[in-house]
Amino acid sequence: MTCNIGKTDRMIRLLLAVFIAGAGLYFQSWWGLLALAPLLTGASLFCPVYKIFGLSTCTSNKSVQ
Repeated sequence: MTCNIGKTDRMIRLLLAVFIAGAGLYFQSWWGLLALAPLLTGASLFCPVYKIFGLSTCTSNKSVQ
């Protein structure tokens, strides 16, 4: 897999994941599990939706292992 998530995009995704998980815990809701999507894509530097649409915010074409 090649990197298609840049530095700013990654930080936004990770902060969003923390916010969603925190809201899920605060409201004691299963909706907090939605935090897994931005957390996993931010941690892996790869977004399958970006791949489908041919998008990339990554400045270099490095490979994700």
